[in-house]
Amino acid sequence: MNIVEALILGIVQGLTEFLPVSSSGHLELGKTLLNTDLHENIQFSIAVHGATVLSTIVVFRKELLRLSKDFFSINRNEGSQYVWKLLFSMIPVGLLGVFFSDEIESWFFGNPKMVGGMLILTSIVLALTRLAPAGKRQISFQSAFIIGIAQALAVIPGISRSGLTISTGLYMGHKKGDITQFSFLMVILPILGANMLEIFKGGFTMNEDISLMALITGFASAFIAGLFACKWMLTIVRKGNIYYFALYCLIIGILALVLL
Repeated sequence: MNIVEALILGIVQGLTEFLPVSSSGHLELGKTLLNTDLHENIQFSIAVHGATVLSTIVVFRKELLRLSKDFFSINRNEGSQYVWKLLFSMIPVGLLGVFFSDEIESWFFGNPKMVGGMLILTSIVLALTRLAPAGKRQISFQSAFIIGIAQALAVIPGISRSGLTISTGLYMGHKKGDITQFSFLMVILPILGANMLEIFKGGFTMNEDISLMALITGFASAFIAGLFACKWMLTIVRKGNIYYFALYCLIIGILALVLL
């Protein structure tokens, strides 16, 4: 992987991690078009996913600081309950990652036509948010777990994590701003956990397939694009325009099926 490829894929990861268009699906399509293998370049995958986590932390730094103080407070409070709901929502994807990660990679990765089909499915999910009820409900432990199941399903390339989790919350009648923030915060620990697991496995050992400069380029481009996309997505959801991405996913999905 050269620096130009790292720049392009970093931007793709940063933008699509937060926009409801599937970052894993776009990376799969990107590696097909650029003829590069991200599974052979696991260091790059760790770097760009770490960059998007960092952009999330930067955007929600004040909220994360408040939640941290509440969680470690002696007294039970609303903030500590919120953190427990976030942790509860991570159970499905954690179980899936621990017990079925190898099967998921063998079944779904490296298959651009599968990605195309899943993007079309994502477009349907997003389009149906127009029928979602008005947001009035608070996020409960039950709804947090259901949203967590949606996040687990989104490990399939082409199914948007943010799109499916936010849509699920909207279908259940949660407030747009609340479910968007919850969706972005609930992915921090799973990504960090997956990255740490890869590092412990020796996945970050440098090899000749990617240079240090390419890694830095990918990290920086993913971080900057992630900052932009995270803030943009918050604005989009508050205005109720998430379903506009349905057409984009439909077009990309059809192109993937026809051309790849």
